[in-house]
Amino acid sequence: MPTLFTKIINGEIPSYKIAEDEDFYAFLDINPNAKGHTLCIPKKEEDKIFDLDEDTYLKLMKFSRKVAKAIEKTVPCKRVGIAVVGLEVPHVHVHLIPLNNMSEMTFQHKVSLSKEEFEALASKIQSNL
Repeated sequence: MPTLFTKIINGEIPSYKIAEDEDFYAFLDINPNAKGHTLCIPKKEEDKIFDLDEDTYLKLMKFSRKVAKAIEKTVPCKRVGIAVVGLEVPHVHVHLIPLNNMSEMTFQHKVSLSKEEFEALASKIQSNL
């Protein structure tokens, strides 16, 4: 059965897409720790990041870096943090979180954005890729 993220990639569930290429997809987290919190995922379903073959792993990190640089240009922050937890959805995903303080990295600190704010933010980050 396809994961939630595969359904997003296939367009069965809407997302605020940031970037996409042949192998990866990036979109705004709809329950963000901070404004600009983005998920980068491989299109191929894999549960655990270290089960990815080495080439895919390295390409995911390169893709994530490109997206993080665009986030950093768009969202005022001290840095973009990275986390790979993977317990909530059994599909590899890299969290890119704009950080101004440590509480934004705890996954207990959440912010709310309207649909219009998500759309505008996604567009701004895309323009900085």
